[in-house]
Amino acid sequence: MFEHLRMKRLVSLFIDRELSEEENQSFLDHLGKCKRCQKEVLRLKSLGRVLEKWSDEDVSPDMEQKIRKSSVGDRYKGAVVMKKKDKLILTGSSVVLAILVMAVGAKFMVERAGIDVVVKTEAVNEKKDKRIEGKRFELAEPVIRNQFVSTERESSPRDVLFSGKVKRAEREKAVPWEEMKRSHQPSFVRDWNSSRLADSADFKVRPGYVLSGGGYILSEGLNISFSSPNITETSREAYDRIYENRFFDPKETPVSTFSIDVDTASYSNLRRYIKSGVRPPKDAVRIEEMINYFSYDYAQPKGDDPFSITMELGSCPWNKGHQLALIGIQGKKIETNNLPPSNLVFLIDVSGSMNDYNKLPLLKSGFKLLVNQLRPEDKVSIVVYAGAAGVVLESTAGSAKQAILEAIDRLNAGGSTAGGAGISLAYKIAEENFVSGGNNRVVLATDGDFNVGASSNAEMIRLIEEKRQNNIFLTVLGLGTGNLQDSKMEQIADKGNGSYYYVDSLMEAKKVLVNELGATLFTIAKDLKIQIEFNPAQVKAYRLIGYENRILNKEDFNDDAKDAGELGAGSAVTALYEIVPIGSDDQVLTVDPLKYQKKTLNQSSEIMNVKLRYKKPDENKSILLERGVSESDLGKTVTDNFNFASSVAEFGLLLRDSEYKAQASFDNLKKRARASKSSDYFGYRAEFISLVEEFELLNPVKE
Repeated sequence: MFEHLRMKRLVSLFIDRELSEEENQSFLDHLGKCKRCQKEVLRLKSLGRVLEKWSDEDVSPDMEQKIRKSSVGDRYKGAVVMKKKDKLILTGSSVVLAILVMAVGAKFMVERAGIDVVVKTEAVNEKKDKRIEGKRFELAEPVIRNQFVSTERESSPRDVLFSGKVKRAEREKAVPWEEMKRSHQPSFVRDWNSSRLADSADFKVRPGYVLSGGGYILSEGLNISFSSPNITETSREAYDRIYENRFFDPKETPVSTFSIDVDTASYSNLRRYIKSGVRPPKDAVRIEEMINYFSYDYAQPKGDDPFSITMELGSCPWNKGHQLALIGIQGKKIETNNLPPSNLVFLIDVSGSMNDYNKLPLLKSGFKLLVNQLRPEDKVSIVVYAGAAGVVLESTAGSAKQAILEAIDRLNAGGSTAGGAGISLAYKIAEENFVSGGNNRVVLATDGDFNVGASSNAEMIRLIEEKRQNNIFLTVLGLGTGNLQDSKMEQIADKGNGSYYYVDSLMEAKKVLVNELGATLFTIAKDLKIQIEFNPAQVKAYRLIGYENRILNKEDFNDDAKDAGELGAGSAVTALYEIVPIGSDDQVLTVDPLKYQKKTLNQSSEIMNVKLRYKKPDENKSILLERGVSESDLGKTVTDNFNFASSVAEFGLLLRDSEYKAQASFDNLKKRARASKSSDYFGYRAEFISLVEEFELLNPVKE
């Protein structure tokens, strides 16, 4: 065993090219005899350390997933065997990977991009090479200057022009190791200002660039030009366009109405991007979800209402001439043992796209954490879908943990995705095991790749809206990279009286399914709407920060048929308004004076009037709460709640490169965030500060 551990350490040093010449030769001798070490080399566990240092904005967030796939996994069925001291035997499609792994010490990997190409040869000072002309090849693209260029498979082959020397290496024929060792890091000439390759891109490649197919390896100095356009990244992630809220003149638009939002997916998703060395897409940045990812020290509710309301007013940190108003809603905390019994249906996507390590395997580990929190009065069912939907576990008492865990262990990914059929079956199981007065909920876990069967958004939404009327709610867990259909998952969670979370790690699974179990699964108030009337005598203009996809018409506030957001036990919801005070020199867009009516102002000292409507989880008639707010009602100094929430909002403005960022600054927001970390029991606020610093180092926006 100790010898195995020693060799495992040598594999790591070999991959990082940290062995001396003598040690390296000794290890190569051993490698030629030891299949175990050969496999360890090809697994390249140390590649993660390299990835963390990459910072180019073109690196896709699913790079690690792709590179794991490009190792000797299910996509590469060939074998690599070392025989003698200086030769490699290469078989099957592992030829490309093995050459670069062994040649450059695994520092630079290739992604088998899956592009079919037809070769046209035009040799320099040589005749055309008829051995490869007209043959189909697959392009294996390398990592280039800290970038990862990914491409989509096309239905028609590309025309590719090669010039240079061509070497033949037939399958199952030895390739001299000494020749392979001479390879260097590939280098591309490309359009560096584009997030994708230009329609016509010229590549200058040193030895080490590999094109494989038909048993040939082209590894000498090549000049390659693509003659067909549209080389795009493979990521199918989808985000709805966000049009930021603008400033409104309260004389013209005195009322702002919106639904609360307890989703937190945006924050964990953008964290995934930043930690992958990539700037998140603007439309992936939903500032309200960033703010609401964190808990705040708001007072617990008193009396019959299930939540409290906190108000603060202070100077706007990124625009000193403006004010910032905070509205905090704190849901009543309920101890787990006092929560009503649960009827949970895990609806798990086990399609082929869920096979990646950060999808189904991560989900199984997360659900096991949740199972350990179940009580005897709770019930769990498991439904899966992949081409067709089926029941893996009938409704089982929470006391039968072993049976539930074994059912989770049996889950494997494969097949296509029939999302609609799975949702229908999950709701059917939930109805059959309905707990009156309890928590009846479907927990959907997927990468969002609904691509077979009843998969239209409209069809699923109608089903989900129908079932919510029966008090069966929906929670959505998004996973993985490459297929994340963010907009679709957010929409169905919203329509299902539930919430949407993105799980990027086991720690995030613990946060959602253990630390904040009540907030995730137990609704204490539904259809919670906020309407604020601003006083034109005190406010020149106002702007709601975030909540762009939660805006309601002013008439919707009093319409109990209009759906809105749900509040979980212990949840905190925070909304921020940027206010231009009366007397400011700021110019605000207005309309011409009206011809047929004139408005008179009530000279009140109040800044605004705050109204909330909500329903109890099992009722359909709303309850109204109302509170007028004047400057004298607010504290003279702001709290840590205000400072931390505003620092998160400021970071969101910088991430979005918002037109309203004014003098937003990394230094200022970090200073406030550090000063307002409070107790930070789970370390979420400290992680936020680190994330800001990491983004600054990667690709800071102009301040």
